[in-house]
Amino acid sequence: MSLSAKEEAKRLIDHLPDQATLNDIMYELYVKQKVEMGIKATEEGRTTPHDQVKARIMAKYK
Repeated sequence: MSLSAKEEAKRLIDHLPDQATLNDIMYELYVKQKVEMGIKATEEGRTTPHDQVKARIMAKYK
């Protein structure tokens, strides 16, 4: 069973040091959300292979 968003947030906060600021908490929540979005995109096949990204960048700067 997966944890609710509230439970996940509490767990994340509990693992931060006592001197963590609100900005630290917000940053950690932001990073967690972005990582989860990336994992979901990968699972759904909504990613671009490294070689294609590299080719786009190389073409742009030639």
